[in-house]
Amino acid sequence: QVQLVESGGGLVQAGGSLRLSCAASGRALSAYTMGWFRQAPGKDREFVAAMWSGGTPYYRDTMKGRFTVSRDAAKNTLYLQMSSLKPEDTAVYYCAAGRFITLTTVTSTQSYQYWGQGTQVTVSA
Repeated sequence: QVQLVESGGGLVQAGGSLRLSCAASGRALSAYTMGWFRQAPGKDREFVAAMWSGGTPYYRDTMKGRFTVSRDAAKNTLYLQMSSLKPEDTAVYYCAAGRFITLTTVTSTQSYQYWGQGTQVTVSA
């Protein structure tokens, strides 16, 4: 099993940047496909980005160019660098880990077995 703890959320003005962290314990991140999801009030949890176990990132189309996912193997930590933030990016952001995920299932919450507790990101206009 792997345990995930997100951090780095906060309040930022539109156009600003934040870097979220997802610290893992119990097992190496590289054993999993890692995903970032977000959930705004009253909305379903939605896929943001992922990193395949081999280290290749994968993004939701609307996130490309603004969000970057990376991984530090030595720290066993996943990151989500967010820039040019917009008020509509306001949400609780979650990291998740899963195995046996494919290109057709990577955006589904059901594909991930382990979840962090989430970190709040609020973007003010």
